[in-house]
Amino acid sequence: MFQGVMFPRLKKYWVYEVIKMKKKIISRILSGMVIGIVIGYIISILISLIWANGYYSPCVPELKAVMGSEINAVMFQTALCALLGAGFSAASLIWQKENWSIVKQTGIYFSVISVIMMPIAYLTYWMEHSVAGFFSYFAVFALIFVVVWIVQFTVGKQNVKKMNKQLKRE
Repeated sequence: MFQGVMFPRLKKYWVYEVIKMKKKIISRILSGMVIGIVIGYIISILISLIWANGYYSPCVPELKAVMGSEINAVMFQTALCALLGAGFSAASLIWQKENWSIVKQTGIYFSVISVIMMPIAYLTYWMEHSVAGFFSYFAVFALIFVVVWIVQFTVGKQNVKKMNKQLKRE
């Protein structure tokens, strides 16, 4: 009798947890898409300020040529920026795997975002279409990843120290 009563409650709990997780993933993906588009446009504005001699250049000329028009290129690039943001956002769930080591989390996260980033960078002509272009873009990408990781790790470590100090006071 006891198991018969508990099983439906347990099943409802798991259904609730699965629904909650699906909502979290969908929310992350949608917010990541928006963030990806915003970051893509901010980068295009910054690049235009630096290299476009006072003009707005929303995408690289090679992409415009391949896509046939600037509007097609911008729509394509915007869709890929949304995909990039969604991928990065969804991949960030890896950091919530508390039973994984920081090395495992970092390796898997870097692998996932690399698999997302490199084809998008190639398709949008953000990198030169050559072996050297691929490796130089990947090197810059990896360097940025390492710098951001070190900054976030340092900030996280300082936050833990602050929390530990507060716990010792109490």
